[in-house]
Amino acid sequence: MPGKNLTRDEAAARAHILRVDDYDVRLDLTTGPTTFETVTTVRFACSEPGADSFIDLIAASVESITLNGKAVDPASAFADSRIALVGLAAENELTVQATGSYTNTGEGLHRFVDPVDNEVYLYTQFEVPDSRRVYSVFEQPDLKASFRFTVTAPAHWKVISNSPTPEPVPAGVAEGVERATWGFSPTRRISSYITALIAGPYDEVRDEVETRAGTVPLGVFCRRSLTQYLDADNIFDATKKGFAFFEREFDQPYPFEKYDQIFTPEYNMGAMENAGAVTFVEVYVFRSKVSEAKVERRALTILHELAHMWFGNLVTMKWWDDLWLNESFAEWASTTCQAEATQWSSAWTTFGTSEKAWAYAQDQLSSTHPIAADMRHLEDVEVNFDGITYAKGASVLKQLVAYVGREPFVAALREYFRKHAWGNTTLADLLGELETASGRELTEWSRLWLETAGVNTLRPVFEVDADGRYTSFAISQTASDVHPTLRPHRLGIGRYAARPGEHGDGLERVGYDEVDIAGERTEIAALVGMAQPDLLLVNDDDLAYAKIRLDERSLATALRLPRGFTDSLPRSLVLGATWDMTRDAEMSARDFVRFVLETLPGENDSTMLGVLIGQLSTAARLYTAPAHRDETAALLTSSLHDLALAAEPGSDAQFQLVQAWADGTSDPSAEAPLRALLSGDDVLPGLEIDTELRWTLVKALAAIGAADDTQIEAELGRDRTSTGKERAHEALAARPTAEAKAQAWAEAVEANVLSNQMVEAVSAGFRRSCDLSLLEPYIERYHAVAVEAWASRSAAIGERVVGGFYPFSLASAELKEASDAWLAAHPYAAPGLVRTVAENRDTISRALRAQARDAQG
Repeated sequence: MPGKNLTRDEAAARAHILRVDDYDVRLDLTTGPTTFETVTTVRFACSEPGADSFIDLIAASVESITLNGKAVDPASAFADSRIALVGLAAENELTVQATGSYTNTGEGLHRFVDPVDNEVYLYTQFEVPDSRRVYSVFEQPDLKASFRFTVTAPAHWKVISNSPTPEPVPAGVAEGVERATWGFSPTRRISSYITALIAGPYDEVRDEVETRAGTVPLGVFCRRSLTQYLDADNIFDATKKGFAFFEREFDQPYPFEKYDQIFTPEYNMGAMENAGAVTFVEVYVFRSKVSEAKVERRALTILHELAHMWFGNLVTMKWWDDLWLNESFAEWASTTCQAEATQWSSAWTTFGTSEKAWAYAQDQLSSTHPIAADMRHLEDVEVNFDGITYAKGASVLKQLVAYVGREPFVAALREYFRKHAWGNTTLADLLGELETASGRELTEWSRLWLETAGVNTLRPVFEVDADGRYTSFAISQTASDVHPTLRPHRLGIGRYAARPGEHGDGLERVGYDEVDIAGERTEIAALVGMAQPDLLLVNDDDLAYAKIRLDERSLATALRLPRGFTDSLPRSLVLGATWDMTRDAEMSARDFVRFVLETLPGENDSTMLGVLIGQLSTAARLYTAPAHRDETAALLTSSLHDLALAAEPGSDAQFQLVQAWADGTSDPSAEAPLRALLSGDDVLPGLEIDTELRWTLVKALAAIGAADDTQIEAELGRDRTSTGKERAHEALAARPTAEAKAQAWAEAVEANVLSNQMVEAVSAGFRRSCDLSLLEPYIERYHAVAVEAWASRSAAIGERVVGGFYPFSLASAELKEASDAWLAAHPYAAPGLVRTVAENRDTISRALRAQARDAQG
């Protein structure tokens, strides 16, 4: 039985005989707190009259089905999330009346009650296959149609969809609530997964932008209780810069009638590119101070979703095989826009520091896959929103731009949009335009880069004479045994010399060569006869997607001059190389921790600082040999505290370092300084102890056993918001007692009632413990319940439970063996479950190898 799955073959067969004209969707959102009424009328043609097909629907019940004027019995036609359509005519009209269910999982129609004012907020999230949770639909991207939504809701609400919001019409009173009906105009032909409905008493800020198509209304929306924190001007500024840049680059006017951006509660992802009605996670409404990196990231997300209006919405993938192209293009386009049209001119450095690191890590898991993944069915798609689909794909697109040239690339895009507007395409359509525009043949490039998995490692191989000059120089390329493909790379080789400076020796680039390499070994004749520099950097300027290694002299220079680079990009590349060496058990974790701690003073690149802090935590907790773990953790937390005290008052570095110290401490002696900051007895100049930072300190106190239920409840009394409740649950779960861990496990694993965000908060607290023995009983318990925990939940919640309650901090052979045994015993479990457990196991396998290297000193 298909259950909720849909295969690519089924979708292709359906698209072969059907053409969908339009949907008329009528929703009544006033029928109660758990369900809503949904009536769908869809008109569609069938090229093979008499054929059978089906339409998709996930609903609590189906009240009636009428096909071409004849009643169909729901009891026999509705099963496995499908309605059977038997004996179709050439032209068909189907009406389905059903009862839909609200969710608290961030899928379908999510319902949220704001604890501040008890107001109800709704929003939809349909990608990948969840429009069928709200209306009857042919749930696949290539069956585009026009959509008309009519919505009945409380009269004081705002209702937002893809078309401009009409004036509501009074619809009477039901159970004491005044109702109104909003009748939206039909959309252009779009895919169902980018339709949207957002409803509730959202506050709004209005603006407009001049485009090639005329004036486009802009709206920014959030919950009433967050309005005081909404910096709409900043959001509009990034949006307008994106409009100008993308219209110019794509030579195509913005394709929709308006552009709303709605910040929504309990959202699973960063954002979703619904046509003209983009939804965002509301952590992007900053109710407390955030890092500069978070502000930059929000701007990138705004631009990413806006880029999708053209690539993804105007022109849409035929099937989910090209999900990577959809997301990778938006990553490339948004980063390019951010670097060239906003104040974040170093956006590609940020991309290399953060996004590529994500891709490299993902590409070395057992679950890695080609960029152009084989999406056999929806369950494959749901687990592929990962670092390959986003970050590796964007890295490779950046290489492709360099390979064919920026001008031919843009010319190909413009022709692609012109030729395929409002239609569906495959990768071959884009590659064909690129070949025409550039004159380059891309079949081999596509085979090597898009159809194979894994990351290559590049290292310099050379000989030096008595005068210190290269007598030979080559770049060697290796690949893993599992994914042995060697690829062509365009990369830079930078030569740096140590020079005396005002603040000590620094590193100055004295030479640079850009070269093409391929195969196991590529000779670089241009460097023969050159003097060996103090530091040689392969992949300088970060053109290639590959791990790099430093030669012995270069590594020694980097370790000797941790702040030698004045430019953040080469510094990030060297730090990235040492991180890769640590992860690959070629460098001691303790050496990495000491080196990075020496690079942190004066670091003003917000993203790099955040990434390094995360890497330090992982190295100390997972990669350090158990015999040295306590001393390394103590060194790390004390160093972070000292660095925070020494940081410039009010700086981003001060803020991030204080957070990192509090988040990472497991030392009971930290209670006094934590309490002093929380109470205000100790004041760091320039540091405001705002709502979120207070929670950071309270969670830290809870984790070391210095904050009980009473103190956590008192803090919640200061912050009776949904976020406050999540922080309180996380603090309760972080307490270092067997009872606290058991309570967290019971709430989120044994029971299945918490919302998506609450599950995430409780799991974060559960994993945090200064006494690792508290997590040891959960090795057996985790593996015993994994199948049921996954099967009884939606994909979004299942992933949070199975991923979030894995006891990573143990990083032990016992944990790895238990996961290995589970995987061996469950080869046919749900693909998403197997993948999640395997990735968890991979993390521990890598940690054990790193621990063994660290034990050697």
